[in-house]
Amino acid sequence: MSATDVVHGMLTALFAAAAVYTLRRAVLTRGSGWRGLGDSLLHTVMASAMAVMPWHQIDDGPPPGRTTFFFVAAALWFPLTAVLSLRGPRLAGLVHRSPHAVGMVAMAWMPVRHGSVTDAHTGDMVTGVLTLCLLAYALRSLTRDMPTLVGAPPGSVGMSTDLGGPCDRFWQGSMALGTAIMLLSHH
Repeated sequence: MSATDVVHGMLTALFAAAAVYTLRRAVLTRGSGWRGLGDSLLHTVMASAMAVMPWHQIDDGPPPGRTTFFFVAAALWFPLTAVLSLRGPRLAGLVHRSPHAVGMVAMAWMPVRHGSVTDAHTGDMVTGVLTLCLLAYALRSLTRDMPTLVGAPPGSVGMSTDLGGPCDRFWQGSMALGTAIMLLSHH
């Protein structure tokens, strides 16, 4: 087994587990409304597509036009639902939902990047910007809960049964990190 196969296996396991987590969340979470259900289902589709992506060439899948259209529409879902939401300030919702939109744009970009649609310099620049955004979000999501554990006095951290926030941030950060890796890998 080559090193590439090991990395592909790890990415497949990550994305398959993320797909199961987001699908489970979509089915079991009550009261999240149509927006929460839509978010979870879109993340499930993205994670499922990413789970098989390391083993296939971009050209093996559906035509880039359909894939690109689907993920562009998915990317638009996040800012549009933030703007149309009646809960909370719209700008804060837009900022909160923008990393999810960036992940979907990255999914839309992958087949385009491998085609002859763009010149190499522009393609590298777009890939670089998307990768930096995803890495920043991954770093933020994966380390967000650490300062409270490090700065707490010994014995003061209670056992909480509410792991929703940290678990969600773990999976979101892991998905962003995996997507960044997939953006940089060449098929």
